[in-house]
Amino acid sequence: MREYLIYVLTFMVLVSCIQENREAGNFMLLPSPRQMEMRGNSGIDKLEKLSYFSESELDEEILPQYLEKSNEKQARIILSIDSVTMPHQEGYQLKIEDDKIEIVGNGHVGLFYGLISLTQLREDAIDQKVPLPNCLIVDYPALKYRAVHIDVKHHMERMEYYYQLMDRLASYKINGIILEIEDKLLYERQPTVASPDALSKESWHSLSEYALARNIRISPLVQGLGHASFILKHDEYKELRDDPESDWAFNPLDERTYEVQFDLYRDALDAFPHGQYLHIGGDEVHTTGRNSGQSPLELQLNWLEKVCTYADRQGRTPIFWDDMPLKHAGVYRPMFDRTIAKDQVDSIWQQNEEKLIEFIDLFPKNCIYMRWNYQTPETYGNLKAMEWFSDKGFEVMGATAGQTRWSLMPQNQSNIENIRSFALSSIDQELKGLLLTLWDDDSPHFELYGRGIAAFAEYAWAGDSKSVEEVKEVFRHRTFGHELVDSSFVFIDRLEEPVAFWKNALLESGESRNNLRKYDRPGEEAVIELPDPSQKGTWTEKHEERMNEAHRHLETVKEVELIIENALENAQRSSYTLEVYQQVNELVKFSFESLILLENYDRSSADMEEQALNAIKKLPKNFEQLRKELESVYGQARILNKPDNYILDQDHHTHNANQSLNFDWQFYPEILLIEKIKTKYL
Repeated sequence: MREYLIYVLTFMVLVSCIQENREAGNFMLLPSPRQMEMRGNSGIDKLEKLSYFSESELDEEILPQYLEKSNEKQARIILSIDSVTMPHQEGYQLKIEDDKIEIVGNGHVGLFYGLISLTQLREDAIDQKVPLPNCLIVDYPALKYRAVHIDVKHHMERMEYYYQLMDRLASYKINGIILEIEDKLLYERQPTVASPDALSKESWHSLSEYALARNIRISPLVQGLGHASFILKHDEYKELRDDPESDWAFNPLDERTYEVQFDLYRDALDAFPHGQYLHIGGDEVHTTGRNSGQSPLELQLNWLEKVCTYADRQGRTPIFWDDMPLKHAGVYRPMFDRTIAKDQVDSIWQQNEEKLIEFIDLFPKNCIYMRWNYQTPETYGNLKAMEWFSDKGFEVMGATAGQTRWSLMPQNQSNIENIRSFALSSIDQELKGLLLTLWDDDSPHFELYGRGIAAFAEYAWAGDSKSVEEVKEVFRHRTFGHELVDSSFVFIDRLEEPVAFWKNALLESGESRNNLRKYDRPGEEAVIELPDPSQKGTWTEKHEERMNEAHRHLETVKEVELIIENALENAQRSSYTLEVYQQVNELVKFSFESLILLENYDRSSADMEEQALNAIKKLPKNFEQLRKELESVYGQARILNKPDNYILDQDHHTHNANQSLNFDWQFYPEILLIEKIKTKYL
């Protein structure tokens, strides 16, 4: 009997511990705080309307809706500014006790970030039906400037989406945006440049004001010297081309080049008045020199000096992509080649540094030299390049990437490892900040950038506090709710291989989705040929390797389909993000299933041939429905079509999103395959 009582008591203690642990909840903040001590539960209910008191005037527009103003005696939350208690810029201290909450900030920004962390804690408490935790958080950022690049050159989101995005970025404690505006501003001084669907200065100004209230300063990026197709494609500006046959680059020797660029700068600065920077581009460009006797490096630096002087006069710090001076000097390759040994890198610099030193006086001192590296930020060559600029007295900032030339969705695990690496090296070198670029070249849906943005926010704020896998977990927790933290809901990484194969799965070997609109011959010739019923099995034999991959990846996307359906049932928020991933999965699945139907027809026996052919004949209607559903989901956030009178850039880049006025570019191989099927079988 005594042993039985001991067993019962032990069991009751275990149950009590389990219940207590469950009641305590699982709290995950993004980005991670510097210091976070959890001390059990507070006496504050998760759904309680919280009264607050602050001696400082606060912008009530940005305060959480669960707060209501009160006097100091009755307030549940005391908000105060104290640079002694919290000396770090943007820092805060958050203390939750049994019946009160204190937030001390270094200025209003610190208070704002403290409230963001409180909101995340409250969200977790509501999700898990537990009280707010009794805790102490002391927090401040590792990098001062944590900016995200928004590129609108090939499409626009709906305006309400941009406003929602500002709230989301602010919740991750992002404090800067570099907005690559190109032709999406209704320029007044050079109106020809503006796209027919460009937004007015007032529209962008309003967004800029909204962002500023959330401690996000939007600075414009107006491409100059190179990447100028959005300007030089117009007849009015053709005489300013460096190469008359290319709309890619300006002639830096023509004074009107600067008149046009400065007019565009001025309008962009009017539209985004709160940014501290003017990003002037300047990358990936070679100029002819027009028999001037000046070297490409000298020409670029002369251009750079003029535009930096202009930016300085407007009270903005210019940012310049640093690649071309390094290319012209012959020290560029080591930054991107992991196989080059350290002593070889030093030797290359020793041999070529004098080419930079020769023109050192032409390098503007008021400029930030932005060292972009998206795949190999950890190389000694990359670090050495940044050190060279720093050692010569120039300010340096890094640029990593959450999206480069990946089709349909970011890959390489959202590039998290490279984001982490560049963030940590920026912290180690005590750089001012870091930029996360999100290129619109192949234009995946912006919702698919969320995980990369979250990882960037984590590492730029908190340094190396979490592993890559832990960051993925926190992203799922914060984005969808605690129910989806479990590994059974992992699907983004699993989609990568199928999406990578999908890109060219319907094309002949050696062809690329990127090039279909650049052919001198009809694009349909690049699409895979259809089976010949008079030569059964020949098609399957020819494409054996392709079909093995199609079968393998189809199994994966079917599994992902079930995971996403389960996630939609269990997610506590952000269902739209899951719906976008669902459409990605459906498009990929369609291509694989189409290939398999062709294989079935090629291998069919005489009595099954008609049935196999009938399945193929249904593909046009299936594709029509697929496209309709995908565009319906995507169209909730983004504007899918360009204006009818829009002029596509003519430059040498093969950007998928620049290959049609409507959304055909997203489905071009699928469209061509369907046309072949209609021609041959219908």
